Amino acid sequence: MFLYGQAAAGGGQQPSMLTALFPFIIIFVIFYFLIIMPARKKQKQHQNMIAGLKGGERVITSGGIYGTVTRVMEDRIEIEVSKNTTIQVTKPSIAAIIDPQGRTSDTKD
Repeated sequence: MFLYGQAAAGGGQQPSMLTALFPFIIIFVIFYFLIIMPARKKQKQHQNMIAGLKGGERVITSGGIYGTVTRVMEDRIEIEVSKNTTIQVTKPSIAAIIDPQGRTSDTKD
């Protein structure tokens, strides 16, 4: 009897489905603008940097190897790391391009 009285006294309507989901929608929107959108922008900048590579540019790989691009192929790049020593790396493993003044022009902005 006591429980029935409490339920009857506090008996109101249940919130609508939209009202219940509203906090989750707000969290997703914030998550999108703070994490997903900047990551997509950075990925696009990296892809543009890789697409613009040409022979003779100094680069740094994601493994920390410095070298000069000697040949750009469809799926990989050939880098000269010292005189008469070349390696081939995949295009996405290029982390940054070094300009003639020695500064890196990576995707950090």
